[in-house]
Amino acid sequence: AAAVALVTLTFLTVITDFLHTRSILFTKLVDSEPIVIIENGKINNQNMARVRFNLEDLSKALREKNVFNIADVEFALLENDGRLSVLRKSQKQPLTPADMKISTPYTGLTRDIIVDGRVLEENLEGVNLDREWLATQLIQQGIKDEQEVFYAGLDTIGNLYVSKKKLIHEQEGKYGIE
Repeated sequence: AAAVALVTLTFLTVITDFLHTRSILFTKLVDSEPIVIIENGKINNQNMARVRFNLEDLSKALREKNVFNIADVEFALLENDGRLSVLRKSQKQPLTPADMKISTPYTGLTRDIIVDGRVLEENLEGVNLDREWLATQLIQQGIKDEQEVFYAGLDTIGNLYVSKKKLIHEQEGKYGIE
């Protein structure tokens, strides 16, 4: 009986996933659509009441998006996973280098080089560097052995970020948050 239930659940999961990717109608039926909370700068109190979202919830969700003034928002949508998507009014959006027609250098992902004292050889070779280069970089930062390093990562410009392992215990209350 347990095996039949397991096979049935697996089958239903596969069918649901298949329909979810193939049918817009099924997707709309299964997934709820986002709820408009703020539209054209105006709070939609009827939609807020419908989803039991109060002003305190709205203010908190906006603060999590670094929006501290409701008047700065053009649209806010409550997604089906409970998160709020926010579009600021055009004059309240942050200025970007593109707005000022300034070109910027490429910034890709940081490549992990050392994790918990262990050198990731594949990543080091992937950026055409070797242990000799790494040792030189570590010595320049006052580190004699890679075992002292908790994390080291190389950015696309060639800067090596290094964080040493903490060897002493933090004094309780030192930062006033304990």
